[in-house]
Amino acid sequence: MSRSKQNNDGQPRRGMRQLRLWMTDPNRPEFVTEARRQGLSLRGRPEEAEALAFIAAAVEWLDRRC
Repeated sequence: MSRSKQNNDGQPRRGMRQLRLWMTDPNRPEFVTEARRQGLSLRGRPEEAEALAFIAAAVEWLDRRC
């Protein structure tokens, strides 16, 4: 049995459950258009600073892990 299979088989015993997600393909032109629209709708609003702080924290967290 592979290490991956052994690890996956043990997850339910540790209270873990597999989750599959479908997400928008960021390579589609519609994604880029919508992301730009949403970003522009935040410009100058209080939520803009909150969103940028979240993104900065996520990037910092990823940098510490690598």
